Amino acid sequence: MPFGGRRDAGQRLAEQLLHLRDEAPVVLGLPRGGVPVAFEVARALDAPLDVIVVRKLSVPAHPELGMGAIGEGDVRIINDEVMWRTGVPPAELEQAEARARADLDRLAHLFRGDRPRANLRGRTALIVDDACATGSTAAAACRVAHVQGATHVVLAVPVATPGALQRLQESVDELVTLETDEDLRTAAECYAEPAPVPDTEVIDLLN
Repeated sequence: MPFGGRRDAGQRLAEQLLHLRDEAPVVLGLPRGGVPVAFEVARALDAPLDVIVVRKLSVPAHPELGMGAIGEGDVRIINDEVMWRTGVPPAELEQAEARARADLDRLAHLFRGDRPRANLRGRTALIVDDACATGSTAAAACRVAHVQGATHVVLAVPVATPGALQRLQESVDELVTLETDEDLRTAAECYAEPAPVPDTEVIDLLN
């Protein structure tokens, strides 16, 4: 278990990202767990912090397993390997998408309130999450950043599976991670303090 908590992971990750300070990046945390990590990165780089909202499409029988993800701007990523291995029928995928889309819109409004979304056009987007198991959610976030006009997209995660890192290569311009774990299934496995991050904490950090 490499990290004490998400703040600890963010501080350690920030040390590997100081070379981006001169690019004046926009730091984008993946809510919920990625935001405390991103907060520490943004503070170290003296950069603005926002969220980039995506929702995992969970396999119905195995909610911890992602079969894809959706993001703001109608971005959609499907993990064909997971779909094939689990045998999820198209109707269940459509239902999962509908639920995730409603939740995505709700969370975007909850976390930002009346604030406009960070303008990424012509900027470096530094996307931060607390862990990366399959890569679907992170890939959707990177695609969202590209759609919103970012010219350089960096993904930074404290820990990821080798498979996820390989799949993400085509989605990012730069990939930074501290640890790899072949058996990683959930972010909670990586932290001595694995408690879920509440919405109120995300809002407070963004404010």
